[in-house]
Amino acid sequence: MTDADYRAALAAAVKEYEELGAHRREIDDRLAQLSQTIGTLNRLLGYQATVPLGLTDAIRLVMRSGVPMSPVEVRDRLRAIGFDVSKYANDLAAVHTILKRLNGSGELRFLPRQSGPHQYTLNRAVVPVVMTRDIVQAMHENAAEREAMRATEEPTPPASRRRRKAASRRIGKAKR
Repeated sequence: MTDADYRAALAAAVKEYEELGAHRREIDDRLAQLSQTIGTLNRLLGYQATVPLGLTDAIRLVMRSGVPMSPVEVRDRLRAIGFDVSKYANDLAAVHTILKRLNGSGELRFLPRQSGPHQYTLNRAVVPVVMTRDIVQAMHENAAEREAMRATEEPTPPASRRRRKAASRRIGKAKR
């Protein structure tokens, strides 16, 4: 493959990545709308949750989308799904406390921002990849091929064993 082929593949991958990101944002927006609708309809019908959900579990549920959110956005999403945050004297402080605790335990990751509010995101598990012998061999071969493509001059062939031994003897005699 040539550099042009690699550039074309990179451009296609970046384009698809951006398209999928936009599609994901659309899905997340629709999920937020539906969760708010479900919460509102449940309250209008007088339905109560059969299993009481604590604040920590509710935040885990909200953060499961994987979209980075500020504490204010988390609180708003909790309200949207029908979680009653009014029972807390300072609902935002309670959300901050839980987010910091989940960050400390490694469930969430803190994302500092230069401008705008800091955010938290789900700390996704690292997926181990098994590198079989044939994959490692192909990687080494590709590395050697890339190095050969960048070469600008022809390497000198290594000297034969006899010449190396004779050269080392001459060097040894010269030092004496």
